[in-house]
Amino acid sequence: MRGRGGAAVTALDYESVLAGLEGGPDLVAVERHHAHAVVTLDDPASLNALSGRLTLQLHAALEELAADAAVRAIVIAGRDPAFCAGGDLRLMADVAHPMVDSGPGGATDVWRWIRGQFGAIARIITRSDKAFVAAIGGPAAGVGLAFALACDIILVSERARLVPAFGRIGLVPEVGSGWLLTRRLGYQGAFALFAGSGELTGEQAHRAGLANEVHGHDDLLPAAAAWCEQIGSLPDHFVAMTKPLLRQCADLTWEQAITMEEFAEPMCFTTAAHRDAVAAMLAGRRPQS
Repeated sequence: MRGRGGAAVTALDYESVLAGLEGGPDLVAVERHHAHAVVTLDDPASLNALSGRLTLQLHAALEELAADAAVRAIVIAGRDPAFCAGGDLRLMADVAHPMVDSGPGGATDVWRWIRGQFGAIARIITRSDKAFVAAIGGPAAGVGLAFALACDIILVSERARLVPAFGRIGLVPEVGSGWLLTRRLGYQGAFALFAGSGELTGEQAHRAGLANEVHGHDDLLPAAAAWCEQIGSLPDHFVAMTKPLLRQCADLTWEQAITMEEFAEPMCFTTAAHRDAVAAMLAGRRPQS
């Protein structure tokens, strides 16, 4: 039996599978626009499913952009007709199952893939000092949905479908989707969404608080670009400091959160951006972006 990368998977470990998936066709497209980038999952024939090769390329692209000081915001989108169909079923059948059954590391090698690739992508989105904008213009399922939910801004079109499909294939919520959805929908709301094997339209996702805005399909990427321009107009330190502050607040008491904010705020007083803006407003002028 051979995986999508062409390597036999019987008794192979995690590193061997990674080696077999290197190279190959480009399944992720990166476009740079001044201070922001658009990363597009580009395997429309599979509905942009997270095959091994696409996942590795996505991880590498986001890692490079997250390290680029010139990039302030990153849009994640999918080539029509989907955002991302989630985990690749062929990868599960041809690689994960034999690895669990006969690989030297057993289930721990699959754990290394989930943590080292899927989990690593989610951590780049949540931990980097860049702002991430999800532009969901079609079905977003499973791990693909988890990546979108991890973003800082979530935009959907009328074609969007949010599909937490783990239960349909006998899997539990992963890659942080359980944490995110219980906080946005409450326990019962999240359980019903996962256990009911249902889906939400873009409008339903917006009403449920899972998306910031709904747009016409052709307006989705321009709206994402507008958000990136707005974020890019803010002082350099704003996103880098505000993003971890707000993300930590979900798990802090009020006293812990206000204490953290009290320590962070004085540093902003040392910046030219703050002082110039105050001076402009006192002079009756609009602060410069």
